Amino acid sequence: MSDQFGIGTAVKEMQNGKRVARAGWNGKGMYLAYQPGYPDGIPINANTARATGLPEGTVCKFLPYIMMRTADGSFVPWLCSQTDLLAIDWSIVE
Repeated sequence: MSDQFGIGTAVKEMQNGKRVARAGWNGKGMYLAYQPGYPDGIPINANTARATGLPEGTVCKFLPYIMMRTADGSFVPWLCSQTDLLAIDWSIVE
């Protein structure tokens, strides 16, 4: 595999447990990772209970999603921009 690739390969690599990033991103330490979710459900904590209006401890299923580690070290669910979708400068983060 070449050192850089497109979004399709980036998604496959994340599904195989790798982290990926774009050369075109400016922030240091930023990357994407696949979060497999909780298909069997998990009891929600107080923070999620407040957000959803459900009682704390309610078992909720969470679908898989892609999360981003931001430049400040925080994590956030990520959505692909048009620029990211068409970029060919994705690579695996070691």
